[in-house]
Amino acid sequence: MVATVEHLMNCGFRVVYGYTQSDEISLLLHRDETTFGRKLRKLNSVLAGEASAKLSLLLGTLAAFDCRISQLPTLNLVVDYFRWRSEDAHRNALNSHCYWTLRKNGYTVGQATSKLEKLSISAKNELLYQEAGLNFNDLPNWQKRGLGLYWEFYQKEGVNPLTGEKVLVTRKRIFVDMELPMKDDYSDFVRRLILTEHTEL
Repeated sequence: MVATVEHLMNCGFRVVYGYTQSDEISLLLHRDETTFGRKLRKLNSVLAGEASAKLSLLLGTLAAFDCRISQLPTLNLVVDYFRWRSEDAHRNALNSHCYWTLRKNGYTVGQATSKLEKLSISAKNELLYQEAGLNFNDLPNWQKRGLGLYWEFYQKEGVNPLTGEKVLVTRKRIFVDMELPMKDDYSDFVRRLILTEHTEL
């Protein structure tokens, strides 16, 4: 999934931020992105096709993505969207760990599903500990919250082609952040990424 997001960030679109968790990818396109004249049907088909093709090649079997575009008109709505996806990742990770722990311990699909219905977060954490000796909080953050990809600038030594002298040049590359902050800190993090690319806001 990380390599698929990296591909999407490098295949011709101005992507400010990529986020992935479970089987989904969220991309924040730059406000001034104009590829395909911003035609939604074209963006939907090309992004889904690119992601499906890349992941299929990486897995060596067929994989398919769908795509939808959310046009969010304010900075706060964009931040809220990514916060929502992060919170959803945490909820899904806890549920999945509980479900598969129960299945490994002999529960049927129906029994595992029934046991998890209406359990509180603390009860699910306790279930994991009782059934598998697993403290959910000890899992790596990327498993609980997903991970983010964004551009970082770095210095690289180069050579001036006219003078032959060594110079420092600034380049950019994708940074894979497996330790994203949580809750309000995550909202602040996303807001800073946006404002770095959109200084006029």
